Amino acid sequence: MTRIAVDAMGGDYAPSEIVKGAVLASQELPVEIVLVGKPQILTSELAKYKEKGKLPIVPASEVIGNDESPVQAVKSKKDASINVAVSLVKQGKADGIISAGNTGAVMAAALFKLGRQPGVERPAIATEFPLPAGKVLLLDMGANVDCKPQHLQQFAVMGNLYAKNVLHIENPRVGLLNIGEEKEKGNELTREAWNLLKQTPINFIGNVESKEILQGKTDVIVCDGFVGNLILKFAESLASSVFQLLKTELSKGIMNKIGLTFLLPALFKLRQKITYDDYGGAPLLGVNGVVFKAHGRAKAKAIKNAIRETAEAVKGNMAAKMGKNQ
Repeated sequence: MTRIAVDAMGGDYAPSEIVKGAVLASQELPVEIVLVGKPQILTSELAKYKEKGKLPIVPASEVIGNDESPVQAVKSKKDASINVAVSLVKQGKADGIISAGNTGAVMAAALFKLGRQPGVERPAIATEFPLPAGKVLLLDMGANVDCKPQHLQQFAVMGNLYAKNVLHIENPRVGLLNIGEEKEKGNELTREAWNLLKQTPINFIGNVESKEILQGKTDVIVCDGFVGNLILKFAESLASSVFQLLKTELSKGIMNKIGLTFLLPALFKLRQKITYDDYGGAPLLGVNGVVFKAHGRAKAKAIKNAIRETAEAVKGNMAAKMGKNQ
């Protein structure tokens, strides 16, 4: 059975929501889950559920906070939960890891302990955005805020491989996020990256503007982590605001309230498509192992789904397929 290590101490709602999500996953999914963190605290959390004693705990005496320097913290806190969890993958005691903790620390721990895949200088976080029909993969979503043109080229290659091997898209269309479609548009980074991508053996379709992200024009969109993270957080905020606005407006007046009764099922389906709870996690591409990063504000449902996605990536042999084709 696939075994997933869960950093139970990482995230804004750790450990309570992380443990709850792990319990839900253990009830619904054919996976074995290992919780990594402070035993006394995790044992107390598990006591709230019938699964007490069914989820093994691997001790980790330290925690890396979101306000800490990732590299320094990973190096100095050897027994931090994220370090211990990644070590389980390195030692073959777990098949994959999920963490909602410090993004930089997750990346640093994965790099130090698992190493990069051949040809990769900077691993990247990839996130799937829902489209009216299908999905679009964006990377990097925050692992690398300062990038060079060759890093965007590597992101494109990794995104292309992920789209082929995990999303099962035969010939993924790869675009470069920019402020205009012409190759001369953008800053020095995007102009140089355009030239590199044009020479790369992928289906590069050129520049893609932000207004086209959700129009289904491309399957993979590449950008640096600074821009990607801004897009991700704005999209999350926009989705929540639009949903709340619809509920508020439709609840005004008797006719609107009647209409809301019929619209609610469709609204909830829409919410499922645009909230991260139902997607759970994002893969860290470019490392020698299956590493997924959950949202820092992830609650139980998101953690459960992140565990599911991690298990699916393990079963699909994601890391080996990615490394073989670099």
